[in-house]
Amino acid sequence: MTNTNQINATDKMNKLLEVVSDLRDPINGCPWDLKQTHLSLIPYVLEEAYEVAHAIREDNPDELKEELGDLLLQVILHAQIAKEKNLFDITDIIDIITEKLIRRHPHVFQNKAKVSIKEVEDSWEKIKNNEKPLNNSKTPISDRLKLKIRSQPSTKAALIISKKASKNGFEWEKINQIWDKLYEELEELKDALKQENTSEAEAEIGDVLFTLINIARWNKISIEEGLAKTNKRFLERLTYIEKNIDGELHSQSKEKLEKYWELAKINLKH
Repeated sequence: MTNTNQINATDKMNKLLEVVSDLRDPINGCPWDLKQTHLSLIPYVLEEAYEVAHAIREDNPDELKEELGDLLLQVILHAQIAKEKNLFDITDIIDIITEKLIRRHPHVFQNKAKVSIKEVEDSWEKIKNNEKPLNNSKTPISDRLKLKIRSQPSTKAALIISKKASKNGFEWEKINQIWDKLYEELEELKDALKQENTSEAEAEIGDVLFTLINIARWNKISIEEGLAKTNKRFLERLTYIEKNIDGELHSQSKEKLEKYWELAKINLKH
């Protein structure tokens, strides 16, 4: 028997597809929507994904509901653009992800076995590798990593690389070795900055960040979540200062700003 909620969801999805199709109508559509391409929509896909993450961090279900809708719109737009070019449509997208989920979860859809999270992760990785084999490659680990990180921000890519290298035995023995490496990289960064060598300084600050990411990995903490918390904390303190000073921020003395910064830390208990 077909569930009433399923019928309702199907009707609503079809309505959304129809609305997006109308927006892209060559004669009566919206000029902004009509000029969009897969490439031009990249910033919006990323922005909406970050908005979803923000709503989750804020534990705001109403905001999350809205932001997931905005992210879904991006998927529908890409599907519509591809459909117009006779490349694929939303049903192809759904078919591919459905088949992939079934294929990568044999313990659920085939042998019905009880497995640990570690076994699931290992199985997932093995199935993925079988899906896209690297024929006769002498560098399969680095080849796969290059493919995997090409669309990732640098911090996420660094974590992916480090985790994979670690699983294959390329790992520090003790956390103190990573701390020693961090201090070493900081000194090299200082030297590059003193020499006013921009290219070298960029390479060295990359080494510092890569090492910090590995310190976070070893201690099972998230660089992304940590930085998000710092950003939020900084803005809360900045808001406190702006509310409590007379005049604009740039017209205040350094001493006054530092005083209110300390007050913000005390009053906001951060």
